[in-house]
Amino acid sequence: MQEPHRFSRPAEDLIASLRRIPSEDPARSRRRAAQPVADLVEALRMKHGIGRETVEQSIRDRWAQIVGPANAAYSNAVRIDERGRLVVHATHAVVRNELFLNRDEIIERIRKVPGCSSIKQLHLSQG
Repeated sequence: MQEPHRFSRPAEDLIASLRRIPSEDPARSRRRAAQPVADLVEALRMKHGIGRETVEQSIRDRWAQIVGPANAAYSNAVRIDERGRLVVHATHAVVRNELFLNRDEIIERIRKVPGCSSIKQLHLSQG
């Protein structure tokens, strides 16, 4: 069966105005071709890394080996920002200072993790 003809938005607005009925489409919406739901779900899974191991998760899984168990108890890797910096939260000032003093060695260890060679520096925050 063939799709019915779709008039342009101004034409449909004019027809709706002449018939004194509200327009079917909101004023700021755009018409797009329908997409299968499976394609949309897959695109969202890829975008947000759902069901896939991310670089951040790889680092989190090895965090105690990277910084040591004592420092790992008071710190965690949060995310990688757009500049290639690993954002790390430390809950204790002494641990933050320890990570800061050893940041070059920590970055070398992180770069050895598969998929983490793009990490350039650490951004330490206390919180």
